[in-house]
Amino acid sequence: MSYIKINQDKCKSCYLCIDVCPHKLIKKSNNTGSTGELTVEFSDNENKCIGCAQCAIVCPEIAIEEVTRE
Repeated sequence: MSYIKINQDKCKSCYLCIDVCPHKLIKKSNNTGSTGELTVEFSDNENKCIGCAQCAIVCPEIAIEEVTRE
């Protein structure tokens, strides 16, 4: 299975990734990005991420990377 890493420095707070995540594992964080808006964060405490990479595909800033679990 996979999970994602979000580069907070690249996140422009468009929130497209929040909308496409099938298990709603991405949400607004409390951190402010370069745009002055809240960035996003990934939380998968129950290993629900299916590695679909839809969030990475839709991200216009290429701020999301899919990583394979070992």
